[in-house]
Amino acid sequence: MSSQDIPEENLPAEQDVTVAVADEKDPFADPGLPPHEHRIQDIDERAARRSERTVALLFTVSMLATVGFIASYVAIPHDKSIFVFPIGHLNALNFALGLTLGGALFCIGAGAVHWARTLMSDVEVADDRHPIEASPEVKAKVMADFKQGAKESALGRRKLIRNTMFGALALFPLSGVVLLRDLGPLPGTKLRHTLWSKGKLLVNMNTNEPLRPSDVAVGSLTFAKPEGLEEHDHDFQNEIAKAALMIVRLQPDDIKDKQELEWSHQGIVAYSKICTHVGCPISLYEQQTHHVLCPCHQSTFDLSDGARVIFGPAGHALPQLRIGVNDEGYLEALGDFEEPVGPAFWERG
Repeated sequence: MSSQDIPEENLPAEQDVTVAVADEKDPFADPGLPPHEHRIQDIDERAARRSERTVALLFTVSMLATVGFIASYVAIPHDKSIFVFPIGHLNALNFALGLTLGGALFCIGAGAVHWARTLMSDVEVADDRHPIEASPEVKAKVMADFKQGAKESALGRRKLIRNTMFGALALFPLSGVVLLRDLGPLPGTKLRHTLWSKGKLLVNMNTNEPLRPSDVAVGSLTFAKPEGLEEHDHDFQNEIAKAALMIVRLQPDDIKDKQELEWSHQGIVAYSKICTHVGCPISLYEQQTHHVLCPCHQSTFDLSDGARVIFGPAGHALPQLRIGVNDEGYLEALGDFEEPVGPAFWERG
């Protein structure tokens, strides 16, 4: 339906538009505004009601998406994955949260835009520039324009839009409230402990076999993990980040630190592999000096002297694990680390 099909008396009143004519004195005269074209919603109440229902539907979908966000956050395990074509495997919780949160925001925005474009007044208004300082007359005009805009929005008359919009805006902030759950619980003392305990065997990271003293040659560097920790475990990365070991065999006469010697077995010492600077895995060993080097920022530790820091930004020595040999001849831990593993512990624990 076009404006030509509507009786003249049903059409909204036209605005008078004054168009300046360019002449020699004013070659860049204001061309004015083009004639206003009425929208179908301006001349057909049925079309206006269709737009109203469309806006209400978008706001309702936003509310449902917010409820879906909260339900997904509560019900979907954080480690569950799904396959989404053509993207591939994704974390199910992240996918659901992103989809529902994005849908809730999009529907609120789309509903507001559709409301403004189809139901609010679209009459072009030209206003002259005015000084920055607002005069009482300007303030009065602003308030009058605001009241006129509120009246033209038909917010009071179109209750379906009003109620669904208020519902969508009131429900959506609950998404952020639910996320506050991740602020707790407090970590307690779990950062102070690792998987190492009395009797845990030292397992070679490469062969996945328990280590015997004969497996560790003088001058060699071996990496170990606690018995029972497997790479397919869901918490493997979190646990190995605290429990990874460096095992080095020194001549007992080369060990300068008395406690280090007491906690070793026949010159075999076990130290945390996690650098005390920013947590990089230490992997470089110099046999002649018994120094280990972190490849990230070159922090250097002396394994013959309690793994103290001799160079670089690391703040303290590497923690040592007390080890021994069980009845079957395998290397075992005699307890957990006596001090926290890794960097910035006092800010984390």
